[in-house]
Amino acid sequence: MAFGIVHKFPGGTPEQYETGIKRNHPDDGSLPEGQLHHFAGPTDDGGWIICATWDSRESWERFREDIVIPSFQELGDEGLPGEFQETTYEVANELHA
Repeated sequence: MAFGIVHKFPGGTPEQYETGIKRNHPDDGSLPEGQLHHFAGPTDDGGWIICATWDSRESWERFREDIVIPSFQELGDEGLPGEFQETTYEVANELHA
């Protein structure tokens, strides 16, 4: 079953996002193994949000542990703020245009 994550980064900037995405995603613009969708952008309250769906919770957890956490540690202030809000969910329905 597909799995979704939403990360809200209060105070996050486009520059921090771009630095992180270059570090965490393949150079050719494709998605990491297991990631189905990736959406991101500025929020009305001056932060940054990332929404992604994965083919499974396990794929997300592997990416988080192997790529995201080390990236946050290496990038420090150059990446998105380490204090963020996370929401996860099992995808119950998916519609497309």
